[in-house]
Amino acid sequence: MPAASGSRRRPSARRPPPRYEPAATPRPGLVQAALAVVGVGLGAVTALTITSETGAQFTAAGGVATFVGSLTGMVGTYLAMVMVLLVSRIPFVERVLGHDGLLRWHRWLAPWPISLLVAHAVFITAGYAQAARTGLWHQVGVLLRQYPDVLIATVGLGLMCLAGSISIRAIRRRVRREVWWSVHLVMYLALGLSFAHVLAIGPAFVGHPLTQAVWWLIWMATVGLVLGYRIGLPVVRSMRHRLQVVEVRPEGPGVVSVVCSGQHLEKLAVSGGQFFCWRFLARGMWWHSHPYSLSALPQPPYLRLTVKNSGDHSAAMATLRPGTKIMIEGPYGTFTRHVQQHRRVVLIAAGIGVTALRALLEDLPRGSQPVVILRASRQEDLVLGSEVRALVKHAHGWYHELVGSREEVSINGRTLRRLVPDLDRRDVYICGPEGFVTGVADLVRWLGIPAEAIAEAIHHEAFAL
Repeated sequence: MPAASGSRRRPSARRPPPRYEPAATPRPGLVQAALAVVGVGLGAVTALTITSETGAQFTAAGGVATFVGSLTGMVGTYLAMVMVLLVSRIPFVERVLGHDGLLRWHRWLAPWPISLLVAHAVFITAGYAQAARTGLWHQVGVLLRQYPDVLIATVGLGLMCLAGSISIRAIRRRVRREVWWSVHLVMYLALGLSFAHVLAIGPAFVGHPLTQAVWWLIWMATVGLVLGYRIGLPVVRSMRHRLQVVEVRPEGPGVVSVVCSGQHLEKLAVSGGQFFCWRFLARGMWWHSHPYSLSALPQPPYLRLTVKNSGDHSAAMATLRPGTKIMIEGPYGTFTRHVQQHRRVVLIAAGIGVTALRALLEDLPRGSQPVVILRASRQEDLVLGSEVRALVKHAHGWYHELVGSREEVSINGRTLRRLVPDLDRRDVYICGPEGFVTGVADLVRWLGIPAEAIAEAIHHEAFAL
């Protein structure tokens, strides 16, 4: 970090006296309570939809199809809002599940609301066509032309399907993050567009004030949480800390460190290994944020992140000018000491994954005796290696470099057992590209960590969309 005299120096490898506020401890009980509330809400939505139907409505022409369409629409809309809440960065949820965990839940849940809402459109159209004794395609035209807000809701459903299709793994890997991020913003718009037509003509809504009240409560709670945690909290935090770029310096081929200064950083609750979503208010960069880990613990009034050129945004980091203003969202991630189960640890990183590992290493509790393994294709790709080596020495640990092509030098069972003989008695932290993280995690499991300890003892952070 820049010294007070104006000269430049790197963060100290020795652990400085704490000058910042540690991140809050995860509280799994709150997450379990939140899941219970979500379950109760789903039950209430289902029950209210079922009880709103009468026997006469079931026996009328198209009654069964209309009921199925109403039920799938209500449940699908509710699950869509839950899906949005999963990525709304609610702090106590994020501290337990982490970025990777929330994305896994989000991806698992995503097909259900989209499928249910498509089924809703099909069954409602079929039910109305049966009731009017007209053809299906004729009824589609009638609904789009004559019923309030149905055309807008159809556009909203199309936007949801677009966001869902671009998240398919084979497609997502070929799409730039900026495009992926922009398309996913339409989920908020899609939900807004779909809600109006439900209030206007939804069979479970019309003439049912209790159902309307419950849905308004669910809707306003969702909007409030999203606005509060995705917009309000980041704006307040950014205004409080007033971060700006101080220096951009090269660390290795295609890798730069960005040193930032700010106010009241001793009150920025963060743990080593966490990341922020950074929005640099510079031309071409201000309109979207990107996640980057801190590469060192805060040394107020300074922060540092280290970034590899892997896309348009990260490439532009090298051109940032001193004085560029920054907005932040976070900190996020569970790649921290809070999830540590054993006294000792092993830290494994490849490529730019060393950034989160370096900050985590600085924050580990005493007695962790870390074994650190860094993997790179070339020696010059081991950025921050000297800092990591010094921190390991200070923590009375062991430092290993594996340098060379994947064919020549790889992390396999024999290598891992040789470097970490007591692997089954250590927590394993893995950070790097998604394929690397998955491969090493599978290898550690194959080497025999007890099955009951796997979920608790292996922690990872993958650098992917």
